Amino acid sequence: MKTRHILFLFAFTANLTCGAQETASVIANGIPWFDNRRHIVNAHGACLIEDNGKYYLFGEWKSDTTNSFPGFSCYSSTNLADWKFERIVLPRQKSGLMGPNRVGERVKVMKCPKTGEYVMFMHSDDLKYQDPYTVYATCKTINGEYQLQGPVTYQGKAIRKWDIGAFQDDDGKGYLLIHHGPIYRLSDDYHSVDAQVANVPNSGESPAMFKKDGLYYMLYSDLTSWEKNDNFYFTAPKIEGPWTKRGLFCPEGTLTYNSQSTFVLPVKRDNDTLYMYMGDRWSYPHQASAATYVWLPMQVDGEKVSIPEYKQFWDINTSQTVDLLKTCKPLPHTAIKAEAAWGNRTDRMDSSVKGSYIRVSFDDCRMAIKGVSTPHSCYAKVSVTNARKDTVYTSFVDFYSKYDNEAVRLITPKLKRGNYTLIIENTGDRPNWTDKTNRLYGSDGSHVTVTGIYPMN
Repeated sequence: MKTRHILFLFAFTANLTCGAQETASVIANGIPWFDNRRHIVNAHGACLIEDNGKYYLFGEWKSDTTNSFPGFSCYSSTNLADWKFERIVLPRQKSGLMGPNRVGERVKVMKCPKTGEYVMFMHSDDLKYQDPYTVYATCKTINGEYQLQGPVTYQGKAIRKWDIGAFQDDDGKGYLLIHHGPIYRLSDDYHSVDAQVANVPNSGESPAMFKKDGLYYMLYSDLTSWEKNDNFYFTAPKIEGPWTKRGLFCPEGTLTYNSQSTFVLPVKRDNDTLYMYMGDRWSYPHQASAATYVWLPMQVDGEKVSIPEYKQFWDINTSQTVDLLKTCKPLPHTAIKAEAAWGNRTDRMDSSVKGSYIRVSFDDCRMAIKGVSTPHSCYAKVSVTNARKDTVYTSFVDFYSKYDNEAVRLITPKLKRGNYTLIIENTGDRPNWTDKTNRLYGSDGSHVTVTGIYPMN
């Protein structure tokens, strides 16, 4: 028997929109961000540096189809919320360590005080993660095309490690952070390692270091492949140690709000300095469109670091939560013509049928999709078509999580004035993957659960 395509039909144009709640200073977590071209910001495993009054975000330019290295991206911003695409600052090379069929991850950039040169560090590997190198590239300008120089060496030998981080101290000395403990001090020109100065015992991967009031902090995640876990941290009175494990910095069981540490950015504000946690919410295999970011204000008091609550939308100037949907009204259930696959509840629409979909007609407003992620969920494909039925936006949205949670999953980009159709389709495509031991991770079902669709200005 053939499976029918199931349709929710919104029989009117969604022109009752809520007032715009957001400002230029609002950080939006767990949803795609859009740059000045209305393209999704694609910069994972990232770092942020401030240079001449601008912030520059460097990250992995991910694909929705393969994990092979396509390049590292660079975006700029004056407020950490609105992003301009600068360029692919390190494209895939014709051959070699950053060439075809290689992995490129954890890009970190620092400006060398001695030379004025910008130095980029990265993890290079084969697709099976069995040929790791720590590699560096250089550029005279922060947003130019970086020139690959080769492996980072220590005592004449290439450093053959996986996850990396980087840290620049107040005195200008640069440090290379390595998964599971090693900390290397870079040479004065940042082109090689001068010495190994510490080894953090019982640590993890994706290291991220920051410093406050003379105390050093190091964040790590556990080793769970692309799956999320409860990240933890260490402190030390100096980089050389001793390093003391302090425990988790997010509530246990939240899996670091479904993210993995990548960087900590000190943000100078009018009356204080904010230490902003930067994490990746990975979504293998659809990393380009479905993977998102989790950036949150950290509370740092002596040896205590915490992020006590998840803020999906928050103001970077005040650290206060912002409710973007406060004055928005969801489209009423009574306006929906539904068939069986998406259920008949007034509080949610749920389907586990591949190919089933929802359609909404709307004007030039944006549409916010709210939904529940669960251990039994899959990808939805969200598309927007214009009056000529041309697709003007499409991406995957990941509804999988190891624990149930409801949040906004997508806010579509602002479009030119016109008539559009929003389509939410259950792809039946589950986020599943294996690690080096062939252990299976990810979803055990094919559900997509939508709890509201909100027209927004």
